Amino acid sequence: MKILVTGGAGYIGSHTCKALALAGHEPIVYDNLSSGRRKLVRWGDFVHGDIRDTIALAGAMRAHAVDGVIHFAALADVGQSVSDPESYYSVNVAGSLSVLRAMRQTGVQSIVVSGSYSVHGQPDGIPIREDLPLLPQNPYARTKVVMEQMLADFGHAYGLRSAVLRYANAAGDDADGECGELHNPEHHLIPRLLMAAAGRIPALRIFGNDYPTEDGTCVRDYIHVTDLAEAHVSALGHLAAHDGPLVLNLGSGSGYSVKSIISEAETVLGRKIPHEWAPRRPGDPAWLVADPARAKAVIGWQARHSSLANILATAAAWHARAGFGGD
Repeated sequence: MKILVTGGAGYIGSHTCKALALAGHEPIVYDNLSSGRRKLVRWGDFVHGDIRDTIALAGAMRAHAVDGVIHFAALADVGQSVSDPESYYSVNVAGSLSVLRAMRQTGVQSIVVSGSYSVHGQPDGIPIREDLPLLPQNPYARTKVVMEQMLADFGHAYGLRSAVLRYANAAGDDADGECGELHNPEHHLIPRLLMAAAGRIPALRIFGNDYPTEDGTCVRDYIHVTDLAEAHVSALGHLAAHDGPLVLNLGSGSGYSVKSIISEAETVLGRKIPHEWAPRRPGDPAWLVADPARAKAVIGWQARHSSLANILATAAAWHARAGFGGD
């Protein structure tokens, strides 16, 4: 199949384009390069464009005769969404609606969407199941809830087939070194701790040490980016034979606190990681760990690359080779 990948020049998008190519599909990358990197477009054609430009999107879908869409293009920083919610509703809500409009105009009926289990807020139950209430605690999460509701409504009204894959904390890099994390500036924990270990920044800032967790730091379910890429391809295959909407939570089923990740990284790297404490970021829940059982049952997916040791090793290898950030 020919698959339009919005945000395909980004971190998770580029890994998914590789996974699509390995599965025999042809990716077409659609990206405005606001955070993506042209050098990461290594599989399939590239179309420069903004997802809010419905005419350009529909033109790309027609020109390449696409069979489906994988939608990554979004803003995804919780703290930034609190200080600048307008941008998040513009890109994540209006942009997603533009994608769906372009699909209707061109007759494309299948879409896999990058979601977030932050839509559940801080749930009473851990690990997080798909049937828990939607209780978003910040504008970013609220935009994801609206997007999910749009997909369900478009499915009911127009027969759209959709799959929402909820996850958080993508980590690690391609084991072959062909693509990886190239954010500039870089805000993610694991690249930042590697930067601190290498002396590229003075210290890793840890946001909050007073959460109701065992050591006071946030607990997250880190998923290797290769596992996430494979999940999107598997969901796409599922939609070829089943109606949507489908909602799945992805995860390893294990949570790691910030302190435990620093400790493991020091073991893997063989050096101390300088760090300093900072106040909590607004809207950050204490725990986010998913139950991946339904993903395994429905699309046959499970995390195979997401041990913390493998995440750290592949990230360290990529950043040693590629450097941090930049174009």
